[in-house]
Amino acid sequence: MTATDTIFALSSGAGRSAVAVIRISGPATAALLERLAGGLPSSRSFALRSIREPSSGDLLDRAVVVWLPAPHSVTGEDCGELHLHGSPAVVSTVSMLLAGFPGVRPAEAGEFTRRAFLNGKMDLVEVEGLADLLDARTEVQRRQALRQMSGIASSVFDGWRQRLLHIRASIEAVVDFADEPGIAEEAAPGIDAEIRSLMVAISDAVAGSASAEIVRDGVRVVLAGLPNTGKSSLLNTLARRDAAIVSEVPGTTRDVIEVSLEMSGIPVILTDTAGLRGNVADTIEQEGIRRTRKQISAADVVVWVWSADVPGSEVAEGFSLDLVVQNKCDLGSGLPRNDLPASQLRISTRTGVGIVGFIEHLSGLLRDRYGNVESSLLVSVRQVAIARNSIRLLNNALECPATHLELKAEEIRAAADEIGRLTGKIDVEEWLGAIFSRFCIGK
Repeated sequence: MTATDTIFALSSGAGRSAVAVIRISGPATAALLERLAGGLPSSRSFALRSIREPSSGDLLDRAVVVWLPAPHSVTGEDCGELHLHGSPAVVSTVSMLLAGFPGVRPAEAGEFTRRAFLNGKMDLVEVEGLADLLDARTEVQRRQALRQMSGIASSVFDGWRQRLLHIRASIEAVVDFADEPGIAEEAAPGIDAEIRSLMVAISDAVAGSASAEIVRDGVRVVLAGLPNTGKSSLLNTLARRDAAIVSEVPGTTRDVIEVSLEMSGIPVILTDTAGLRGNVADTIEQEGIRRTRKQISAADVVVWVWSADVPGSEVAEGFSLDLVVQNKCDLGSGLPRNDLPASQLRISTRTGVGIVGFIEHLSGLLRDRYGNVESSLLVSVRQVAIARNSIRLLNNALECPATHLELKAEEIRAAADEIGRLTGKIDVEEWLGAIFSRFCIGK
């Protein structure tokens, strides 16, 4: 396997369909199209051609052929597309024919995007955004991924890197006059102010990344409470299926049960947990309670479910709660009490009373916390780690004394390299150009 291989793959969905698109990229693309389609079509236009087996001349299909010469293609290489009829037999026959040509092979997973990155058509942030878009299950995930893939975040990161280039160039300019008394001390406050300003921008981006990471993976909403308060019934109601076993026997739920939902375009991992109670002799139930506490501590949203027919279940000592809901309000013992907040949600999973209101309330909470995450710049663990390391290096630069500007410059260089790793663009020549052209000092 080499980068000079010509690769191909079915880029449309597998199986029977109206149209199947086989994408080709690499140096042999033009020759392949000529041999299969009887000639190279005009670039960047659709041409209806007969696809034939070159040696026998047998007709394989009538297809639309597209020719996209380098460098103006998705991968930066010569590319082509065969828009075939979506028969599995047609796709299989043409794929086997392509694989039979020397230097031509099936593409590996993500290889077209990898070539696009290597040829400068996409940066790493855009690549991550494309991967997130392909995995997006909800509207919020789609918007967040598109922001990354469209280059909006990359332009901000490139701006950070340019600011570091200017800061370092300023330091280098001062270093040239370091022998003159007071020059370094006079220039240092202005340089440090620029560093602090950039640190604030990067720190703000890191602070806003937590919600974006949560939305990427799904917001973890945990249903907690004492045994037999109806947590499993509420899970089943929201999931619209019998995901959890429901029984009047306390302690029926022994393990964590999860279902994936979408609320207001936000991905939600809804979790049912074992009921919390003390003095449990059953070792299995003890383990279930331990797992419940672990789930609550890791939750993004905790919903406490209680019922008036379970004494003491309205109390949730030691937990930070986001919502409190009274279940079984249809029971006579579940009538509102004077000592409970008037705003507390009341539902009945048996009759459906209050369920719509509960969903609206929970959806509103999710929208308030996570509905605007597409504005986040840093959305992955990799990006956040790089940003935090950049902040550390900038802080090191601030701690360098004015008499050691060369050390400050080195910390700035390292920070710029870190920012460059966000997008995958690190160029030594760029540093030289900034230093010698933007700050001409007559040398």
